[in-house]
Amino acid sequence: MAKPLLNSCCVCQSTRNGSIISGILAIVLSIITIVVIFTTRVHFKTIVFDFIPNDIVKIILVINLCMTILISLLMIAGVLKRNHYLMVPWVVLGIMIAIGLLISVIYTAVVFFIDGYVLTGVLWLIFGLICCAVLTYCWCVVYSEYANLSEENERGRYNKQPYRR
Repeated sequence: MAKPLLNSCCVCQSTRNGSIISGILAIVLSIITIVVIFTTRVHFKTIVFDFIPNDIVKIILVINLCMTILISLLMIAGVLKRNHYLMVPWVVLGIMIAIGLLISVIYTAVVFFIDGYVLTGVLWLIFGLICCAVLTYCWCVVYSEYANLSEENERGRYNKQPYRR
């Protein structure tokens, strides 16, 4: 059985509130990123498949962001309805994104260092690792709420403690 990693979010909030905030944050950041993709002239590249045209990379990124919005809505619904099964996609996606972000930040910083942009590489590394730490903390909060709900559902219908608001 999964055990909660945290008992509270940001010391004073419940993991339930922290999970809802994490889901809303993921939705807002996804929408902002979609807007940025369509309104700016940023050239996106992939790490392994660098031969893919920029427009195709943008389409793939937007599809991934739309899936993130859908999975975040599922997670929020799971928290509100106290159904841990609806939270599973976000828990899996969250840890995969954290690992992918860490690899991407390190790779991009190394490319900046190799190209001679030392200050840019250092700043990219600092802010990227901070973002990775925040994302990992949000994942830990959601995973803790998932573990709490999973334990609550395992206890059975008649052994549950009453839900208090």
